[in-house]
Amino acid sequence: MSTQAPGLVSLPLDAPVWEKFASVAPLVLVSSKDPDGGVDIAPKHLAMPVSWQNWFGFVCAPTHTTYRNIEATKEFTVGFPTPHMVLYTSLAAAPRDSDGGKPTLDLLGTYPATEVDGVLVEGCRVHLECRLDRVIEDLGENVLIIGKVVAAHVAEESLRSSDTDDHDLINESPLLAYIHPGRVAQIKDTQSFPYHKGFRR
Repeated sequence: MSTQAPGLVSLPLDAPVWEKFASVAPLVLVSSKDPDGGVDIAPKHLAMPVSWQNWFGFVCAPTHTTYRNIEATKEFTVGFPTPHMVLYTSLAAAPRDSDGGKPTLDLLGTYPATEVDGVLVEGCRVHLECRLDRVIEDLGENVLIIGKVVAAHVAEESLRSSDTDDHDLINESPLLAYIHPGRVAQIKDTQSFPYHKGFRR
């Protein structure tokens, strides 16, 4: 590593740079169905809206069951777990056993989605039901899966309204964040962003 400017260290690009500093991302549970009808649930943190409109995307590896399922069924759901669900989210990342099953998923309660052939994970505050729109390949060992949101559900206590200040809403219903690499945080103390006059997205 060589210093390029006072206080800055240039990182070599022969390896991913993301392990060298902390960064904040959402932590979601992506659910998909095997062609035989079995359910797979996996945590993802490289996940976000990919438009101001209703598209959602996440990074996955083609070797993962999540990718193979979505490629086959063209559908998936996304759940945003609460800070109290960290352990359950971790269980969804457990490796598969010798016959390809993931017994830890039995500890996650689910119920049927409304518009796609999938499930929603109990306890999540936000649920998205998506149909596959496109897959962007050639991202090294990964792909970006983009889905069109065809249904969305929000817990009443997390639904924004003109009657509740956003600070109070988030303070009462904290958000779960993934701090890469390998940490999580509860976000509850927030403040308004000082947008400059005339700012437009």
